Amino acid sequence: MIFLSNSSHTIASKLGTLTIASRESALAMWQAEYIQQRLRQLYPELEVRILGMTTKGDQILDMPLSKIGGKGLFIKELEQAMSEGRADIAVHSMKDVTMTMPEGFCLAAIGEREDPRDAFVSNQFKSLADLPQGSIVGTSSMRRQSVLLARFPHLNIKALRGNVGTRLKKLDEGQFSAIILAAAGLKRLGLGDRIASLLSPEQSLPAVGQGALGIECRSDRADLIELVQPLNHPVTAHCVSAERAMSRTLEGSCQVPLGGFAEIVDGVLKLRGFVAKPDGSQIIEAAVQGLPEEAEILGTNLAEQLLAQGAGEILAALALDH
Repeated sequence: MIFLSNSSHTIASKLGTLTIASRESALAMWQAEYIQQRLRQLYPELEVRILGMTTKGDQILDMPLSKIGGKGLFIKELEQAMSEGRADIAVHSMKDVTMTMPEGFCLAAIGEREDPRDAFVSNQFKSLADLPQGSIVGTSSMRRQSVLLARFPHLNIKALRGNVGTRLKKLDEGQFSAIILAAAGLKRLGLGDRIASLLSPEQSLPAVGQGALGIECRSDRADLIELVQPLNHPVTAHCVSAERAMSRTLEGSCQVPLGGFAEIVDGVLKLRGFVAKPDGSQIIEAAVQGLPEEAEILGTNLAEQLLAQGAGEILAALALDH
C-alpha cells in the first residue's frame, strides 16, 4: 500500500498533464507505458502522455556503441525535450544512463529491478558450454565479450546492435549460433520463452544498473521529483547507487569491459565488480559489503580495490585505444 501525501495530489492536479519522453523501440515504449500506467493508478486526475523519439543511438546500428559516443547517445534527445519543456520526465533502462548525470538533470526515482541476469538465447543449443568450436555468438557489450572470451576462447564473438526484435531476427536468420541479451528486456516484452538458459552472476556479472528502470527529470523540478517518489524502490536504488558509484570512480563507459552487481541479503549490501581486458586475457575482480545506506561509499571502495589490483593499467590502455 503506497501512502500519497496531499501535496502529491495537489501537484498532479496543478500539472494536469505529464509527458514522458521515450525512445521508440519496443522495449523503451514498454518501459514508458509501464510508468504511464503506474502514474495513472497513483494520480487518476493526471493525464499522462508519451512522446516517442528516435535517438542517434537507435539510428547508427552498423558500428559498436563504444565507437560512436557510448550510452549517452540514447538519452541526449530525451534530455533536450525536457530542457525545451516538450517533456516532463524520461524513462530509461538504468544500464543506458551515463554514470554522471548532465548538469541540470537528476534521477528522480529508480524502480524495482527485474531479473538482472544475462540470458543465453539460441535455437539450437541450451548453454554456452554446448557451443562447438568457432560458433558465432552475438553481443553488443564489451563486458560480455571479455567474459565469454575468458571462459570460452574457442568461440567467435561478433558485435550485435539493434533493438531486441532486430537481434532475435538475426539469430533466427542463422547469422549467429547464439546471442546474449539482458533477461529483463526479454521478460518485459513477453519473450521469456526465447531464453535457453540464464547466466548466473558468477558466470557473467551483470552490467551496472541492469534490469532497473530510472526516471529522469530536470533537477529544478521539485514538483516532479515529489510526484514520482512512490515509484522509487529503496532496495533497488541502494544497489544501483553502489554499482554506479563503482563505475563512476572507474570512469566506466561502453569503452570499458566492466561489470558491477549489488544485492541486499539479510540487511547487508553485497557488491561485486570486475574490470577486464577486451580479449578476456585478464580479469580483475573484487567484492565489498556493508550497510545499504553506505551504498556510494561501498561502490567507491570497491573501485579503489580494483584500481589497487591493476585495473588502472587496463583502463589506461583502453583509453589510448580510443
